Amino acid sequence: MEYIYKENAKDAPVFILLHGTGGNEESLVPLAETLNPEYNILSIRGNVNENGMNRFFKRHCEGQYDWDDLEERSEELYAFIISKSEEYHFALKNVVLVGFSNGSNIAIQMILDHPKAFKKAALFAPLFPIDLKVDRDFSDLDVFLSLGKGDPIVSEEESHRVIDLFKERKANVTTTWGNGHSINQDVVLKAKEWLKKIATF
Repeated sequence: MEYIYKENAKDAPVFILLHGTGGNEESLVPLAETLNPEYNILSIRGNVNENGMNRFFKRHCEGQYDWDDLEERSEELYAFIISKSEEYHFALKNVVLVGFSNGSNIAIQMILDHPKAFKKAALFAPLFPIDLKVDRDFSDLDVFLSLGKGDPIVSEEESHRVIDLFKERKANVTTTWGNGHSINQDVVLKAKEWLKKIATF
């Protein structure tokens, strides 16, 4: 997988950046640098090509996931992150998952598959269109969810489904609402405030 690793401070936490459809490993770097310029960065490019656009997993159409592919790609991504944590000497407990849209969605799958691995996640414009029956304990997870009023891709009903996914499993959830399917400056500032409150570095 194509990626960027940028070390800004020795032993600092690591942002793992997961872009949206059509993005790449450069897309979320400015966001990470705004959230905390001292954190290190591992930014990964999705290796699925959809009509020339990078994604992290396949879908049949908008909002209809290829669930088998999502499961397979999630495990592939998790293994990649593990390998980079060993190469660059960082612990998963010091990772902050930062995703936008498609990147948020595969982050949710990784968290579900490995509920004890990750402790912090900032997910922008997430969509996870399924009612889950599986139980998980997310009580050690702090998650920031940025959702969009009038989002043409993610309805408010679907946004609330994501909120419930985490709250029902006892995650420490912080939510904010912006407009549309985007990351605006107000949302970024709220994410930065959230990170300051939960930071250990």
